[in-house]
Amino acid sequence: MAITAPRGTQDFLPEQTAEWQLLEAKIRQICSLYGFGEIRTPMFESTELFLRGIGETTDVVTKEMYTFEDRGGRSMTLRPENTASVVRAFLEHKLYGDPQVHKFYYMGPMFRHDRPQAGRYRQFTQFGVEEIGSKDPAVDAEIIAMAFQLFRELGLNDLVLHLNSVGCPKCRPVYRQKLLDFFADKRDQLCDDCNERLEKNPLRVLDCKEDGEKMMQMGVPLITDNLCDDCKEHFHKVQEYLTAIGIPFTLDPRLVRGLDYYTNTAFEIMYAPLGAQSTVCGGGRYDGLIEEVGGPSTPGIGFAIGMERLLLTLKEQGLLPPVEKKQPVFIVALGDAAKTRAFELQQQLREKDLYAEIDLLGRSMKGQMKSANKLNADYTVIIGENELAAGEAQVRNMASKEQVSVPLDGIVAYMETHKKG
Repeated sequence: MAITAPRGTQDFLPEQTAEWQLLEAKIRQICSLYGFGEIRTPMFESTELFLRGIGETTDVVTKEMYTFEDRGGRSMTLRPENTASVVRAFLEHKLYGDPQVHKFYYMGPMFRHDRPQAGRYRQFTQFGVEEIGSKDPAVDAEIIAMAFQLFRELGLNDLVLHLNSVGCPKCRPVYRQKLLDFFADKRDQLCDDCNERLEKNPLRVLDCKEDGEKMMQMGVPLITDNLCDDCKEHFHKVQEYLTAIGIPFTLDPRLVRGLDYYTNTAFEIMYAPLGAQSTVCGGGRYDGLIEEVGGPSTPGIGFAIGMERLLLTLKEQGLLPPVEKKQPVFIVALGDAAKTRAFELQQQLREKDLYAEIDLLGRSMKGQMKSANKLNADYTVIIGENELAAGEAQVRNMASKEQVSVPLDGIVAYMETHKKG
């Protein structure tokens, strides 16, 4: 049996990788406009980091993590998300000692043992940002604005922002008890997962894909009706800033996000043409996370975007620009001596930042010219025995078909003038 890529993973061939690079370049451009610097963290971490950082009751931890024991007997986990890793790096490098707002972005593979489906894989790539050090609601609005600008510059304009507040350690316990009281005589109407969540983290019940809408119809208490004064004020200011910069939003009291570390602002950005699976970005504030993993009380907020789904969306909507292929100088060599000279010339051109290729399959002149056409070469340089003897080469402009003789030691200068002119 042929060995294939593991289920839920995929290969990206050069043509596809070029599309990724276009998206990555746009992301880096937007991040620089907002003052975010790239952080790169390990692909695996101590399992304890995710247990404490993500929450032991989440689906990610209970069902989806790739966990293994290393040779030293330590429990390690392939990162299922990157916020916990960024926080660990923030603490390990004592960045909290520098009193400023720290802005990070990342792009890289994450791992979750989930059922593969269109745009979702077991090894998937996330772009995300983390802004650590300020509780100012303007920070919440800033990163939402950043995501909106990225999507709009990619051509995704039919966007809907779903916004909620999930409270803080002061008001959430009160709301938690109200949920427990509300469901006390309704547990037989909940799915098995929700009954389990009700014991460990009642807020997660609202996130249920199966019964969430039914709960709203049952009149479940809303977190936004139970916020403390500080949380109400924070949520109001976030909305005020978003309105000021023209970002429309829909208040969504069911939106609690899937990870336990969120506080205050939670949000998702939907792209309506995708239908039921329309979420293209999700994030929120996590003011308790850094303290949870052993650091000083430090506020933070972030979002993550699944890049496979984003690329798929851009393709389906016809918004992915065509990849521009560089046109090489193709050097046609006839005979061993000519090939040695062609190889030397190829290297000289590359060292001048000019793309150059020679034949590596021993083709005839006709075959080499076909290769030049296939590579969309804009110039060919033809070197045979006669050209070597005369110390010159035939240079053909492949578009105009014009062909001129150029001294061999002048080829590089000729190409620098004509390809860059």
